[in-house]
Order: sequence, then structure tokens, then C-alpha cells
Amino acid sequence: MEATTNRSVARARRGFGLAVTVVLLPFGGYGLVRAGVAPEGASIVIGLLSMIAGSVLLPALCEERAPFRHSSSYLTARTLTGERSVDLNRITSVRLLTTFSHGTAYRTLLVRDAHGVRLGITTKRGRGKLRRAVEKADANAARGLPGPRVSVAARVRLGLAPGRGLVVHTMLAFLLPTVFGSLYVVAVLRLGGQ
Repeated sequence: MEATTNRSVARARRGFGLAVTVVLLPFGGYGLVRAGVAPEGASIVIGLLSMIAGSVLLPALCEERAPFRHSSSYLTARTLTGERSVDLNRITSVRLLTTFSHGTAYRTLLVRDAHGVRLGITTKRGRGKLRRAVEKADANAARGLPGPRVSVAARVRLGLAPGRGLVVHTMLAFLLPTVFGSLYVVAVLRLGGQ
């Protein structure tokens, strides 16, 4: 299992590196324009395409596509970067990622285990397994054992806390990407000389 975990973490890092590279492409385009290799305005086109690709690619890297194995201690699913298995007995953190598309909010529970494997849970069955694992970890924490860090919004999504924490999370999940996306567009336009 250790070799599978190491391969999973390595694939995840390569996928994340690719996504970050896509987001940083406008700066490379700017260098090509300054060197006279690319036409003026190329960094703007590259930047806008990179922003779209990055905003779609980054959240989807670790999201489960087709869960195909569940055991009492592991949750295994396919992702864009390959198969990942999260050790439910050694969860270190759970947080909620909210994205928006076509007027709908999509919620993914990002789980990380002690091996560094991260998996985005989207299915009802996966949420049920995760909920039981968090409840078990909370029971162990009550006895003095260290437990995972679980965000308030993730607890609400799992049905372990009242729903008020989800409102603030959803507002921030909408506002922060909007602000950073606007700043990114401004930076790309500045690089393009507009």
C-alpha cells in the first residue's frame, strides 16, 4: 500500500504543477513578446485562456470520478491524476471546496490523510463513509487522542453541525475567486500593455 500511496502523491503533485504552470503561462508569453518571438497581445490571449483552464483544472485534480472500492478503512476512487486511496483511520484534515457553474454551487469535501494523499469526495456514498470516519475520530479526540482538523463548513456538509456555517463559507467561496480573478485579469492586461 505504501508504494501505491507514494505513486498517488507523486501523480497529484505533477498534476498540481501542471495546473500552476497553466496559470503562470501569461508571464512566459510576456517574455516571448518582449523577446520579439510572439506578436503583441499574445500574453493577453494566453492569460485569458490560462485563467479559464486553470479555474476548471485546479479544483478537479483530486475530485473523485468513479468510486469503485470502499473498505472499512480506505476510500479509493479515480481522479484526473489517477487512482487515490485515502486512509479513513488516519485523516489529518477535511475541508469544503465550493465552486460555481451555471448558477449552481458544487461542493467537494477535500480529505487529506497522514500519508499526504488528498481526495475530493463528491458522492453520497463517499460522504457517508467520511462522516463515519470523522465521527470515529471525534470520539477518539474526546478520549484525548489527536483528531483531524475539520472545517466548520465541512462539518455542516457532513451533517455534523448546524447549517449556519455554510452561508459564510459560500459567500467567501464566491467573493474570493472573483476578486483574485479580477486581479489576475488586470495583471494580464498590464503585461499585454493595455
